Amino acid sequence: MIHQNNSLNRGRVLLTGAGPGDPGLLTVKAREAIMLADVILHDGLVNDSILAFADPDAEIIDVSKRAGNPLFTQSKINEIMIQLAQEGNQVVRLKCGDPFVFGRGAEEALALTEAGVDWEVIPGVSAGLAVPAYAGVPLTHRKLSSSVAFVTGQEDPNKPEAKVDWAKLANAVDTIVIFMGLGQIRQIANSLIEAGRHPNTPVAVVESGTYAHQRTVTGTLDNIAEAVIDFQSPSLIIIGEVVDLRSALNWFDPTLRFTTETQSHRAKICSL
Repeated sequence: MIHQNNSLNRGRVLLTGAGPGDPGLLTVKAREAIMLADVILHDGLVNDSILAFADPDAEIIDVSKRAGNPLFTQSKINEIMIQLAQEGNQVVRLKCGDPFVFGRGAEEALALTEAGVDWEVIPGVSAGLAVPAYAGVPLTHRKLSSSVAFVTGQEDPNKPEAKVDWAKLANAVDTIVIFMGLGQIRQIANSLIEAGRHPNTPVAVVESGTYAHQRTVTGTLDNIAEAVIDFQSPSLIIIGEVVDLRSALNWFDPTLRFTTETQSHRAKICSL
């Protein structure tokens, strides 16, 4: 249930996760927030079916920061949110996945706090969890993976130095899930190999995860870059032995479910 403001004239912002794409993964609380919103500021990748829950009188603003669209910088989005809330509106800042997982939700929350604007977080299903599941790749397995790391492949270019230490990460965890790393996949793979991760480590790249047109390619660290030359964002990268379970556990892609090869491999996997 959405918490009500103490003052009827006081606006606020709901930092709301829309999930990774499939509208069926939208939470009940997020849908309620969308239905009650006066204004919705949404990322460009939010599914139109989710926006359809909005009140017909609600104002809907696409604030995507895609390449070639310099209109909505992060500071501009913060400014708009603050102004709308100060005018007394209930504002839903609708973000793909979860607001606090590589979604700049913390930056926006800090800006709202500094401006004295009431805000609330409505968590969403993160792409880091949902997309591997839809690709038939479990992030953990008792015999294959006891640890997982979620990493961004695209850091703030204004930072004085990169914070992701690929050399330390290479063998620190069993499974690595990389957001926004498609454009750097060759460099990332090479960095992991140079740091000691085996070149034959399985890798899966999932494009448009959880959508009907989802596409998945598997390979290894030493050849995955060539396998995804025609892939586009959003794409998620999954690295680790659990990727080999895909051929047995895939449930979303009907073209891979019932082949003879899949059934044979399924039998082997089930013996683990």
